[in-house]
Amino acid sequence: MIVGVPKESYPGERRVALVPAVVPTLAKAGLEVVLEKGAGEQAGYPDAAYVEKGAKILPERAGVFGAADILVQVLCYGSNDINGKADLPLLKRDQMLIGFLRPFGSAEIVQQIASAGVTAFSVELMPRTTRAQSMDALSSMGTICGYKAVLVAAETAIRIFPMMTTAAGTITPARVFVIGAGVAGLQAISTARRLGAVASAYDMRPAAKEQVQSLGGRFVELPLEAQNAQDARGYGTAQDETFYARQRELLTRVVAESDVVITAAVIPGKKSPVLITADMVKGMAPGSVIVDLAAERGGNCELTRTGETVEVNGVSIIGAINLASSVPYHASQMYARNVTTFLTYMVKEGKPQLNMQDEIIRETMVTRGGDIVNARVREFYKLPALVAQ
Repeated sequence: MIVGVPKESYPGERRVALVPAVVPTLAKAGLEVVLEKGAGEQAGYPDAAYVEKGAKILPERAGVFGAADILVQVLCYGSNDINGKADLPLLKRDQMLIGFLRPFGSAEIVQQIASAGVTAFSVELMPRTTRAQSMDALSSMGTICGYKAVLVAAETAIRIFPMMTTAAGTITPARVFVIGAGVAGLQAISTARRLGAVASAYDMRPAAKEQVQSLGGRFVELPLEAQNAQDARGYGTAQDETFYARQRELLTRVVAESDVVITAAVIPGKKSPVLITADMVKGMAPGSVIVDLAAERGGNCELTRTGETVEVNGVSIIGAINLASSVPYHASQMYARNVTTFLTYMVKEGKPQLNMQDEIIRETMVTRGGDIVNARVREFYKLPALVAQ
């Protein structure tokens, strides 16, 4: 079977779905790799490095789509809502497609992918289980985003992060507050601590307290209890507006005392909850920074503008998206390892084994045979449940 890797077409996307180091691993599993010319260049992986490991380079995008039994992308059509539609006519019936699909973004786009006849797998839907941990691309990219968010904040802030004892006196460390202690949030705490800042964090899930403290962060506890704070997959669940209003009220003082606030509260398939209001921003000192990692889904800050940096009352609000793409070498390496583990798990002796009793296959498969087959996605779009064959 042939695995095809087209060049990413989303504007500014520098990652590549597979790196040269994984090509021999795929070859052992009976998979041959072909890439579009220049696919890895922006991530620091030249064509020659792939050829050296046994991959083939094809000059045209259409040639990659035409040759591949399995297509692997970082941002497939769905996540790539700008240029992704151009790939639809290139897809072949019964071809496999693997990548970020944003399955809860647009029913129309998911249906278009289904109508192309491909068997599409969305890496965002990988179960949060021990067995699937090495395939969890969402966590890998979250790690990169949490790290980079702190660097962006440090670059923007008017204060330095570490405590310094100098001839001019002692400089106190910056105070970094992280809202949402998932994978990205925990990495943000860890990175802020490495840079010498004092880090604190809040998460409505009680289980996050121990994780925050293990990284040397202070856990901010609020006299507020969330109902069913996390789902079976470990993600935070949406709460009612009364909860969020009380949460904002209690967080106001902590936000005002912080030099940097990094928000990473994302609920799969839902608009991001507003945790920082315009009034809360007014209470922050001039020169403070908010990095909103939930910007792509509306943002955790009321004043966030997706993909932009705005300044309000001297406070910089950074609504950066696709931060993982700004560290493309290692982001590609991590993504490639996740996808390679998934491929070698699914393909045995050169043939895909699509066992729908297997949670990993069942949970990640979105489309097959012209239809949307994922139960969660069908429920989200209020489609009738499929009758078991």
